[in-house]
Amino acid sequence: MHRIIFYVSDGTGITAETIGHSVLTQFDSVQFDTFRLPFVDSEDKAQAAALRIKTAYAQTGARPIVVNTIMDQRLSDVVAESGALMLDVFAPFIAPLEAELGAQRSARVGKAHGLTDFTEYEARINATNYALTHDDGIDVNYHDADVILVGVSRVGKTPTCLYMALHYGVKAANYPLTDEDLERLEIPSRLLPYRPRLYGLTIEAGRLAQVREARRPGSRYAKIEQCRRELELADKLFRRENIPVQNTTHTSIEEIASKILSQLGIERHMF
Repeated sequence: MHRIIFYVSDGTGITAETIGHSVLTQFDSVQFDTFRLPFVDSEDKAQAAALRIKTAYAQTGARPIVVNTIMDQRLSDVVAESGALMLDVFAPFIAPLEAELGAQRSARVGKAHGLTDFTEYEARINATNYALTHDDGIDVNYHDADVILVGVSRVGKTPTCLYMALHYGVKAANYPLTDEDLERLEIPSRLLPYRPRLYGLTIEAGRLAQVREARRPGSRYAKIEQCRRELELADKLFRRENIPVQNTTHTSIEEIASKILSQLGIERHMF
């Protein structure tokens, strides 16, 4: 089965895409082609979106599915004229909340993104800069770090740090375990003062070899034997030092970050 999904929003469309993707992953037997239509914030743009969706319907013969976060009902109605199945992300929550709060929602365009103030934005930018300057042991002054990810090269430390910075404002650093660190099977001395903030990442050897081969084709660094050796030593180190660890092979970056924050007791809300 093959279906087309449109994520339609009066803002960036990230909310619609994130929620829609989470739901669609529950349907393994269906192949989805997804398209994001952001900033549908006027009647002209809503009509253009409806035409595109209607065209897809005519070309495929299968009813498109729209995951919708447009706040203005009038614009949503225009998009609905496409004949698509409309899934309004906010609809199940609005009526119960209006009843509970005794207040009507303010259906203003872009409202879904209006809660982020300058302080939160600045926190994300500062955390992102921190992750970049403390990537792969570039800066080893970890006094301000909320978390320090440790592991061998290419297990996913950098993207995880950046995700936590961008979405949670978490100051995340990462430290790559060297051959010397692995041979000693001890926490590097520069990390000892920050032991409670350490979190290990690992990965399956076959996947690590693939990632490294793409980066350095034909190198010893990418050989499966080298990958197995480094991962085995790193796992021994994590167990010996009682460092929490997570395997990233079959886990999304969102889940990796969520588990790290939960296990380390870092309570931050997604921006």
